[in-house]
Amino acid sequence: MGRIDRVNQEVKKEVSRVIFQELSDPRLSLVTITSVDVSRDLRNAKIKFSVLGEEKQIQAAQNALNSARGLIRKFVGKNVRMRYTPEINFEYDQSLASSARIDQTLQEIDDERQEDHSGNQEE
Repeated sequence: MGRIDRVNQEVKKEVSRVIFQELSDPRLSLVTITSVDVSRDLRNAKIKFSVLGEEKQIQAAQNALNSARGLIRKFVGKNVRMRYTPEINFEYDQSLASSARIDQTLQEIDDERQEDHSGNQEE
């Protein structure tokens, strides 16, 4: 594991800890930090998150994270040993939602095949 990978893991762990232990915003109750990508110069961090719910909950979580950005950055700077405390940008991770849609579509196709198969046996 390289230096940047270790930094990414430490930042991810600290941001998750801050969200669940330091912040009391109910809009963040279903948020999961999925990945962190700190730039090589340690000046910027792109933090991807997922949240259970519809577009309304996603937007509420995005707003809450953006509102708490300064406080989260302060905790990262205090608790993660780095030369610089990166600027934090939150981004919704659509991969989990896409995966869920694919799973649902595959399940529907499977259900249709089973219905067709059972219908053919009766003839």
